[in-house]
Formats: sequence, C-alpha cells, structure tokens
Amino acid sequence: VEVKIEVVIPEKERSKEEMSPNGKASPLIYKVNGTARHYHLEEHPIASNPYHNTKDVVEASVCHVKDLENGQMREVDLGCGKALLIKESGEFHAVGHKCPHYGAPLVKGVLSKGRVRCPWHGACFNIGTGDIEDFPGLDSLPRFQVKIEKEKVYIRASKQALQTQRRTKMMAKCISLSNYNLSSTNVLIIGAGAAGLVCAETLRQEGFSDRIVMCTMDRHLPYDRPKLSKSMDSHPEQIALRPKEFFCTYDIEVLTEMQVAAVDVKSKIAVFKDGFKMEYNKLLIATGNTPKTLSCKGKEMENVFNIRTPEDANRVVKLATSKNVVIVGASFLGMEVAAYLAERAHSVSLVELEHVPFRKFFGERVGRAVMKMFENNRVKFYMQTEVSELREQEGKLKEVVLKSGKVLRADVCVVGVGAVPATGFLKQSGITIDSKGFIVVNKMMQTNIPGVFAAGDAVTFPLALRNNKKVNVPHWQMAHMHGRIAALNMLAHGMEISTVPYLWTAMFGKSIRYVGHGEGFDDVVIQGDLDELKFVAFYTKSDEVVAVASMNYDPIVSKVAEVLAAGRTIRKRDVDAVVFLSFRTGDMSWLTGKGT
Repeated sequence: VEVKIEVVIPEKERSKEEMSPNGKASPLIYKVNGTARHYHLEEHPIASNPYHNTKDVVEASVCHVKDLENGQMREVDLGCGKALLIKESGEFHAVGHKCPHYGAPLVKGVLSKGRVRCPWHGACFNIGTGDIEDFPGLDSLPRFQVKIEKEKVYIRASKQALQTQRRTKMMAKCISLSNYNLSSTNVLIIGAGAAGLVCAETLRQEGFSDRIVMCTMDRHLPYDRPKLSKSMDSHPEQIALRPKEFFCTYDIEVLTEMQVAAVDVKSKIAVFKDGFKMEYNKLLIATGNTPKTLSCKGKEMENVFNIRTPEDANRVVKLATSKNVVIVGASFLGMEVAAYLAERAHSVSLVELEHVPFRKFFGERVGRAVMKMFENNRVKFYMQTEVSELREQEGKLKEVVLKSGKVLRADVCVVGVGAVPATGFLKQSGITIDSKGFIVVNKMMQTNIPGVFAAGDAVTFPLALRNNKKVNVPHWQMAHMHGRIAALNMLAHGMEISTVPYLWTAMFGKSIRYVGHGEGFDDVVIQGDLDELKFVAFYTKSDEVVAVASMNYDPIVSKVAEVLAAGRTIRKRDVDAVVFLSFRTGDMSWLTGKGT
C-alpha cells in the first residue's frame, strides 16, 4: 500500500481573480503621518496561484503503511521540503510540518481528536484541512492529498507549499468600495492589534464583502507586539503581521495615527480627536492597554521609556549598549527587557516592590529559580523598594534614587510597572465598564450595547475554564481568539468563546510556557528540578489544577491544554500520573472523554 499526498485547491479558489467582485480594482485608504493615500490592487500585483504549474509538483514515497500506528505523527522528507504525516482513526493525513507562527516542529506537538497543537505556543490546526483552530498566528497549514498504493505511502505536494509551510485562507473582497462615503463604514474596528486584525480577516474569510475600517493611534500597520520586549532591535517591517499588499488585496482599510476620542452609540458615530466623524453599523473596540508611568520627580526626563512602539524598543537598545540600565518593575515586560539587554549593556539593575519576581503569577519557588537565572547573567535586583526620584545631568538621566536610599547609576530607565485598559474615551458612552476600567462582554464578545463588541486586553469576559468567572486575560493568544469570536458574532453565528488561555515568556534563550488561569491559586506542586530549570509547576486551587507552567519540559503544557480544552479536570492527587503518562511514556489515552 502506498500513501500519496497531493495539494488540493478548491475550484472556486482557482478561479479567484485579483479584482474585487465588481470587476474593478478596489482602493485602499492608508493613512501615513496624517496624509490619506489611495492604493489600487494593480499597483501591488499578487503572485498567481502557484499550483497552476504542474512542474511545481513533487511526489515521493515516504514510508510503509504499517510504519505508523494510530495517533502517531512523522516528519517526512520529499526531497525539496518536508511534510507532517499523521495517522488517526485508521486514516492518513498530511499537512505542513512547521507551525506558521514561529516555525515550531509540529511533530513534537500534541495530536488529539483531529487536530495538532504546537508545542511552543499552543496554536492548533485541523489535520484534515490544515485550518488554524486556535491561536497565536494568522495562517493555516498547507494540506496535501494522501493516497495509499501497494502498501506504501506517497506524498504529492507543491514545492512552493513545502517551502513556505503556510496557507492564507481564501477571503472575500469589498463589492464596491468606491461607492462608499469616506465618513461611513459597515464595520469599524478601533485598535489594530491582534484582536482587531483577526476580526477583520475572519469577516473576509466568512465572505463578508462590505466595508471594513481599522483605526489605530500607532503609525504602523499591525505588528507582532510581544517581540517589542523579546527582540527589541526588530524593525517595524520585520515584525509586521501582514504586508501592505495584504490590506490592499482584501480591502481592509487602515487609518494610522488616528485616535478615537468618543463613541456615540445611539447615533452609531465614532468621533476622532481631530474632529473627524465616522458612522458605523458594527463596532469592535480593541484598544488594548496603556502603560502606567512613574509618579516620582523626574519621570518626564529624557531617556526614560515605556516600551510601547518599535521605535521605543529600538531606541532603548541603542542607548543601552555599553551603558547603565535601570528597569523598574519585574513584570513580564520588565524581565524580558532585562534579559535582552543583559549582554548588551554595561550593567542592568531591576527594581521591584515584591520580594520575588513573578510571585503572584508563577509562585515564589518558580520566581526564585527565575531570579537566580537572571543573577547568573549579571542582572542585579533591588527588591522590596521603589523609585523615589530620577536625577538628571544636562537634561539627561544620570541616577535613579530608591526609597531604600540606594542610588543607581543610570543612562537609560525602562518602566514596566503594569498597564491600565485604554478605555477612558468610553466613560460617557453608555458601554458598561467595570471599576478597573475594563469593558464587560459576554461569551460572544458583545457589550451591553447591540452591535458593539470588544476584545483583547481591555475586556473582562466569562472564562469557561473557571466556571464562566469574568476575568481579564491579557495574552496574545487570547486576543486573537477574541477577535475571531467577535467577527463570527457580528455575522450572527452565535459562537461562544471556550478557548484555554496559553502564554509564554522568553528569557536568555529559555522559555516558560503556561496554560490555564491560575489567579487565586493556593498551592504549587513542582515536578522536576528548579535548580536545573527543567520543571513542571501545577497551580492548584483546593483540589483542582487550574494552571500549569513548564520550562524545558515540552510538550507537556500543550498536552495539558488539550486536556483542559476537552473539558476534563486534573486533580492535585493525579499530578504524578499526568507527568508520567504525558511526558515519559507519551501515552495520550488519558485525553479521551470528559470528567476527571
């Protein structure tokens, strides 16, 4: 028996043209530095479908049918690229072998119930279609046709698909964008982060062909914001989530450097800071958060930064090289910045009010292990104190004075003391906002106002994992899913959010992966060796495991994510068995069914 894999392109995709459905090129309004410019599709030609060329196709025998058991995956080489071969329920499937997000090898991920989950950041892909089902990331996997002949497995695939290892879903275009009044849109998206972009893309993927406008205070098109603290010298074009041509092609208008000052929900009008007004039919608010600033003397001084934009991050790296850096706040941002600058700066000092970094999130034992790793990399901690004054010399930062009395030399100061939701402009709107400033939404990302949705870091929503408790989950992955759910419900799909929170942080070439929602945990069960930075931490509340973190123990966090996504509960008494079954034996049978 032979298995063959061949890229299959639906006929309707093959007939797609680069023009909008009305046969005319659709303009894109893209505002740069306050100037509106019009682009047309013919100015940015998109490559024709690569699968039209039969010379681009490769076919190879990859294994015998008995080489794979049910539930197994294998990375196979076709000579000009690799594919992921999967056998589940007696059927073979083949898709791209790398996660489109950051390129993780999916063969090291988790296969469960018709989908494969990335071992690094938790994105999920349907093994039958290659479609992305959970985030982060925007693209799906290429799918290849599989045939069985004479007990051998053959794969037939496009060379280009094997090389790119990603596939963008087919999307609609605006029917007649040129007929619209510039001050009116069907869908207005305030915010151009992950939630806003995924909302716009999902609408187009679902066939929505009306006008979509995104607006942002930023000067750039949507970009990979987590890299601002993890890869600080990245330029905007290097971390862009989509190129300009993408927005032109799918008629997604982006207004940059445009701030909404108020929303009139009765008239369905958004009022911008410069006085411009835009009518909408459906509204998504995905404004994210605003970094907190210091309240001490000298906070407005030059060389004191909140990392908010690529320019901020680039500037900090340039100024910090071979200089003295003080970071205020052992937050995720503060710790990641400290790790990135440790080898570049002359000195890195970190000031924190708590006695251990990450204590409230990862617990004291994990926090101390992380702190030791930083100290071994020349980062100096000043704990249980805060900044009382920033001193200058000739207009530039010279010293950071702590309340403990300690004076630190500083050429650059980075502030990472948390953030607040960017929702101040909604106070008089009638949209329900809680006491902390978060927008309150239901499981469908709807606010209390019909037609108004909200998503991302600025919302609280019912988390299925915690019995629908209203929570704020400021994770990159969750923002993606919020945007998708909001888009589907703008189209009246009645879709409720049920995804499991998944996050990661990277420091000194090591990653901590985390799944669940551990707020209020009362105990931490550690498996592995904290001193060796190879461990799994189970966060429990009463008898239930509510979150799991790991370092150098992949893919256990992704396996636990699948358990939680299936509606199962892990009990504290079962922690030893979970580690043994999932990591040491690779047995995934414990994923089946529901309950405990």
